[in-house]
Amino acid sequence: MKNNIDYSLYLCTDQDLMSTATVEEAVEQAILGGCTVIQLREKHSSSLSFYKTACRVKLITDRYHIPLIINDRVDIALAVDADGIHVGQSDLPCSVVRKIIGEDKIIGVSASTLAQAIQAEKDGADYLGVGAMYSTSTKTDAKVVTMEELKKIRKAVKIPIVVIGGINQSTLVNFKDCGINGLAVVSAIISQKDIKRAAKKLLQQYKGE
Repeated sequence: MKNNIDYSLYLCTDQDLMSTATVEEAVEQAILGGCTVIQLREKHSSSLSFYKTACRVKLITDRYHIPLIINDRVDIALAVDADGIHVGQSDLPCSVVRKIIGEDKIIGVSASTLAQAIQAEKDGADYLGVGAMYSTSTKTDAKVVTMEELKKIRKAVKIPIVVIGGINQSTLVNFKDCGINGLAVVSAIISQKDIKRAAKKLLQQYKGE
C-alpha cells in the first residue's frame, strides 16, 4: 500500500479547532469530501485517550480504504496497526522509527530545511511534510519555509512532499509549479462548518478542476 499513496489532500486533525462534536465525525466528513490521507494528531490527550480515539478513527479510515497516520506516537501507531507514523525533528529519529515499525509502514518526517529533507530521505522516510509555509495558529513556533527553500528540497529529494502551514484556498495557488504531491491541511478543513464541502473545494482547486 505505501508505494501507492495519494497525498493530494492530507488532513491533520486538531480537537481544539474542529467544528464537529467528535474527531470521528470530522474525519468521515473530510474523507467524503475527498481527503486522501488522515493524520491523527492528539497533542493534549493521555495515552489511553489517544489509543481509544485512534481505534475509533481507524474503523472509519479502514472502511474507506484511506491510510491512517499517527502523529509522533510510535507506540500508538503500533497498538492500533495504523498505516504509518509522522515524526518531527524533536521526535525519535526516522532511522530508529523504521527499525521499530518495520519496512511495510509509512514514515513521514517534518522538514523545514534542505539538510533536514535530505537526511530524512537518507534515513528511510516515505514522504516529507515541508513547512510551515505560512505562519499558522496551529503551530506558533514553526519556522516559515520560503518558496525558494521548498523548490531546493523538491529538486534534492525523490520522495513525495506535502506542504503544511497556512494552506487554504487563498494560498494553495502558490504551489502550482513547485512539484509537490499534496496539501496538508488543518483549519481550512476541520474548522469549517461544512467539512465535506471545504475538503471538496480544496481538492478541486488543487487539481485545477
